[in-house]
Amino acid sequence: MNEAKEALRNIEQNYKLFLQQQFTFIGALQHTRENAHDMIRPVASISQVQSYMDHHCNNSTDRRILSMFLNICNDLSKLCHKLETVHSGNNITNGILERCKMLLSHSNDLSAIRAKYPHDVVNHLSCDEAKNHYGGVVSLIPTVLDCMKEWVAHTEKLPRRALYNVSGGSAGSETRAPQDAPARAAIAQTPRSAHLEAQVSASNKDNIQVQEGERGRKKNLNDTENHSGKLKGPWKPPGRHAF
Repeated sequence: MNEAKEALRNIEQNYKLFLQQQFTFIGALQHTRENAHDMIRPVASISQVQSYMDHHCNNSTDRRILSMFLNICNDLSKLCHKLETVHSGNNITNGILERCKMLLSHSNDLSAIRAKYPHDVVNHLSCDEAKNHYGGVVSLIPTVLDCMKEWVAHTEKLPRRALYNVSGGSAGSETRAPQDAPARAAIAQTPRSAHLEAQVSASNKDNIQVQEGERGRKKNLNDTENHSGKLKGPWKPPGRHAF
């Protein structure tokens, strides 16, 4: 999802550069239409622009700006297919992607498309140009960008389990990982806890054995002293009074 959003930001940056050269783009279309003797019908499809560039473009400036327009359309088409792998889809998001794919189809009629506020690309055209020639082709890219932003907004409101990584892995497994972490930690700590309990038990057993040994030595010493006292009897001075 983050990768798709980054790709969308890059396309927007390229479009901003293109937008600064809109008059150059209109001039290139005018020149190639004249060369093609095609001055009556509007510029109504991507394939028409491609044909003008391939067969009726005589200078590098016109070729560069027409190529820039076609490259942005191609990048948008690739991103549209990429977004299908990010999300499993519902009625709203699938409908938005289908509209994007339809708009970016090379044979789709663009003549009726008009970019909405805050885009002002149509306002930079004369009334005749906007109505009869270029209003649709200049509105294509901003209209598709708005659709993709709408797709992102709807997708971010959905539960995470409905999202998928571009690589095909489920984001649900990512959300389950933190939840399972305490259980794994408890399992990992169980052998350690058992080992500590065994050490404490062994230590207590050793202390008991030491205490019992000390009591035994004291008892033996007392018994020895008592036994010695019974054998020797009271002390008497040597002499004739001794019995």
